[in-house]
Amino acid sequence: MTTSTVPGTGTTSGARAHARAQAGVITDSMPVVPATRWPNPPADVDAANLTWAETVPGGRYTSKVLARGTRVRLHDVAGAACAHLMLWRADAPWERLNVADTVKVPWQAYLGAGHPLLSDQGRVLATVVADGSGHHDALCGTTTLASNTSRYGAGAVHSASPAGRELFTLAAAKHGLSPSDVAPSLSFFHGVTVDADGSLRSTGSAGPGTAVDLVLHLPCIVAVANTAHPLDPSPTFGTTSLEVLAWRAPRELETLVADAGARDPEYQRAVANSEDVWAAAHF
Repeated sequence: MTTSTVPGTGTTSGARAHARAQAGVITDSMPVVPATRWPNPPADVDAANLTWAETVPGGRYTSKVLARGTRVRLHDVAGAACAHLMLWRADAPWERLNVADTVKVPWQAYLGAGHPLLSDQGRVLATVVADGSGHHDALCGTTTLASNTSRYGAGAVHSASPAGRELFTLAAAKHGLSPSDVAPSLSFFHGVTVDADGSLRSTGSAGPGTAVDLVLHLPCIVAVANTAHPLDPSPTFGTTSLEVLAWRAPRELETLVADAGARDPEYQRAVANSEDVWAAAHF
């Protein structure tokens, strides 16, 4: 017979002892604070530069305010994550990701390395700088309460199959934003293509272990809802964990800005708009 050494929680002192015994424990469904304690930083990244490190289970969300010059890595651990992404300018949150312009201005509907994520005011909020997946979507947006209820039987936040719109509403509220601030989002790790007849077709995941990296051109509120894609053909909710890492990378932003002159004119203009608004507000 084994006697448990875990203190009971039937008393205040026992509950306190039990809670304190969890200190330092890292699970697969929590942020690591400070991020520098993340146990497996990327090989080429100094752990001291990490500013965000979190595992987001399927059906959950996360958000954080990140500085200009931050590199963000989204990692599909098991191959069935779907990272729906929203961005708002942290210093002017009425400016937000505009998915229509993100497709229209670069003349490209398919996300990949080099693609700018544009705001509703013609600025680059972030640029995709690395893509090991190639299975993404800028056309369908995220799921809704009605769509998930129809497909899975539930779509509320605390259900077994929460909808992306519901999760983004909570993420927005934590930063003083309202449901009307939740615009259409992008999604990574679940591909969609447009067939010759104009219909949208799911191409699913690229498999486990893929990652997408973004570099922020302006300080942003970054919100990620890890939930099923609207075109996911599975009749059951099977979204798996997503890792989110971020670290200081100001020199990478400097390189993006310096090299913008060699890019398409639309990208040059959007980068110039971002640099202009930043320079005007910071001496």
